[in-house]
Amino acid sequence: MAYRKTPAEIRRLEAARDHLVACATAVVAEVGWSQASVTAVADAAGMAAGSVYQHFPSKAALAVEVFRRAAGREVEVLGEVLHGPGEPVDRLARGVEVFARRALENRGLAYALLAAPADPRVGAERLDFRRRYHALFAEVVHEGIAAGLLPKQNGEITAAALTGAIGEVLVDPLGTHDEAATGELLAELTAMALRCAGAPAA
Repeated sequence: MAYRKTPAEIRRLEAARDHLVACATAVVAEVGWSQASVTAVADAAGMAAGSVYQHFPSKAALAVEVFRRAAGREVEVLGEVLHGPGEPVDRLARGVEVFARRALENRGLAYALLAAPADPRVGAERLDFRRRYHALFAEVVHEGIAAGLLPKQNGEITAAALTGAIGEVLVDPLGTHDEAATGELLAELTAMALRCAGAPAA
């Protein structure tokens, strides 16, 4: 009869895996994908490097899991805002501000998610998550058009432009630590997003 792990063993392995991913995420946020070696992650997690391979077959597989979890949380937060209460234009503005603010509060991780050179498998995940951001923005833009709050337009193109522009605007600021400029940047980025969607000036 094949050996089956007990529920307690499964929970222990899941907890160890979660701990490993959390430590890997912190290492990536600090040094980037290329410098986040298996040894560095293992040291941060307090385990032997060989133990990492009990949970992930390769560094790339671990990196993909780090990306999926971190980016997945950002998609979840953005979705909560864009699907929240209020008019579509107001939700769009809040969504852009919340996304950018969260990025600027965790600059190293945000840069890793948005732009840092990474394994091609992480790059593929990045493209997939861009599509998810795109879909969320498209939904709220279409709502704004249907409500007569935004002019008629191709909502998919607007959403793609927003997704690309927001990431591009944030890349350079993520590499600096000018906290004094954060408020102005958020205001300018939000205003840019509303102009892109054709919202009337406040």
